[in-house]
Amino acid sequence: MCLMLKTAQENQYGRFGQDIISPLLSVKELRDMGITLHLLLHSDRDPIPDVPAVYFVMPTEENIDRMCQDLRNQLYESYYLNFISAISRSKLEDIANAALAASAVTQVAKVFDQYLNFITLEDDMFVLCNQNKELVSYRAINRPDITDTEMETVMDTIVDSLFCFFVTLGAVPIIRCSRGTAAEMVAVKLDKKLRENLRDARNSLFTGDTLGAGQFSFQRPLLVLVDRNIDLATPLHHTWTYQALVHDVLDFHLNRVNLEESSGVENAPAGARPKRKNKKSYDLTPVDKFWQKHKGSPFPEVAESVQQELESYRAQEDEVKRLKSIMGLEGEDEGAISMLSDNTAKLTSAVSSLPELLEKKRLIDLHTNVATAVLEHIKARKLDVYFEYEEKIMSKTTLDKSLLDIISDPDAGTPEDKMRLFLIYYISTQQAPSEADLEQYKKALTDAGCNLNPLQYIKQWKAFAKMASAPASYGSTTTKSMGLLSRVMNTGSQFVMEGVKNLVLKQQNLPVTRILDNLMEMKSNPETDDYRYFDPKMLRGNDSSVPRNKNPFQEAIVFVVGGGNYIEYQNLVDYIKGKQGKHILYGCSELFNATQFIKQLSQLGQK
Repeated sequence: MCLMLKTAQENQYGRFGQDIISPLLSVKELRDMGITLHLLLHSDRDPIPDVPAVYFVMPTEENIDRMCQDLRNQLYESYYLNFISAISRSKLEDIANAALAASAVTQVAKVFDQYLNFITLEDDMFVLCNQNKELVSYRAINRPDITDTEMETVMDTIVDSLFCFFVTLGAVPIIRCSRGTAAEMVAVKLDKKLRENLRDARNSLFTGDTLGAGQFSFQRPLLVLVDRNIDLATPLHHTWTYQALVHDVLDFHLNRVNLEESSGVENAPAGARPKRKNKKSYDLTPVDKFWQKHKGSPFPEVAESVQQELESYRAQEDEVKRLKSIMGLEGEDEGAISMLSDNTAKLTSAVSSLPELLEKKRLIDLHTNVATAVLEHIKARKLDVYFEYEEKIMSKTTLDKSLLDIISDPDAGTPEDKMRLFLIYYISTQQAPSEADLEQYKKALTDAGCNLNPLQYIKQWKAFAKMASAPASYGSTTTKSMGLLSRVMNTGSQFVMEGVKNLVLKQQNLPVTRILDNLMEMKSNPETDDYRYFDPKMLRGNDSSVPRNKNPFQEAIVFVVGGGNYIEYQNLVDYIKGKQGKHILYGCSELFNATQFIKQLSQLGQK
């Protein structure tokens, strides 16, 4: 059967459907399912009258109009309509009227509300939206001039996606959140929406078949809603693990990394036009075993593993070549013939493992290219120095070098790297620097080419946060430097890691992980003791009357309102490894790297 997949087109509503599907299914997998053609809804499409069409769209005004037009134009044999978010009755009536007018009622085969308005990037990570993410961004939520109506819209958008997430999960969570934050506004609205759905027993989405469908079946999960403002240092932090580094320094988006292949400019004759750089895209998905195993590893370990994989591949390749040459043996002596039969079996086995070998080679090449691109940034910008220094600041360890020296060093990092470092210092320090010191820092930052707008915003934020609560603490353990790399620096290695520190990470819980630990394990802690508690299944819910669940939770979802990052995700993954039988999912309203976050802070700091 031939199918068509439609995703909403790049108009003001963006490619929602495409973003949801692309991290989950490759074109080949779609083809295996019988989908031979996938088109954007608002593209020019020719009629294919003998083909059923599957639509996967947001129920927006434009999309509904376009679907009605398709029905009138009799484009396909039958129509399977799947809405990403619930469609309103009035819009459903519009489609019904169009189908009637086009005498196509019998051709509309199925209409589904799929409740899939979120993007799954990993088995344990999701993000709300990619298109129009500025609508729910940190900047949108923290703008000083935001009106109540605009804030309501932002919150409703977040709550609609979270509601879809829990419908898909088939579980009603117990909700905890901090007071007086955007996270609390989300909690109140989500509690109300879940409560209304549960009250309507006939149409409730949380009864019957959906329940117990996922991994969350025996006990209700905990949803911890965290506000980005509880920790602004982590999104600015230079990182040292593979996935977070790829997201920080490369163009990594919806599990796809785009690299510019450097073309040989050095060898070009003087005065020649530089060659155009080739762009290459690689998908880093769960199918990639190397990525799954090493995405949370410190970078030097990744470089070493790529090298080991390459050596093991070469050994296998050499073995196949050796067997092939033996097969060409001449002469009839007994020894040669017995050797031949023995090697025939070996060669047969080697040939049958060829596809596996080729796939191994493809992954080695992929990670060699990605890791080399990351390494270029580390060396050019001294990112190992930044990472180690920031870790010391955040864990309040004695600093071996003055902050001014690093900011003033023309060879250490970009202006943005320097700004990130200074903001982390400013956020993490208990005692803000004196005006005179601050002026000195500002001058050094300006001389280094930094834009001071982000600092302007962080100053206002810190003054406000000081009234609200104490600054977040980041644990007291830090990195250990193991001296320079030994194995990876051997001459045969792809990666010349000379001068790059081999920093070994020690597990320390970031603020988000610490909050989760307190709430999941039901620990008493001043940081989380006044968190609000919502149970949508209780008939009348308010803080005081809800009987608290006294047992530790087995499953939890941490959701950051205002944006998340891979550093926090990895920290949670590492934390849960030590907790047998427990599961954590990490979600955020948008996923940003430090460059994107600094840009938002800069816009907020503009006078």
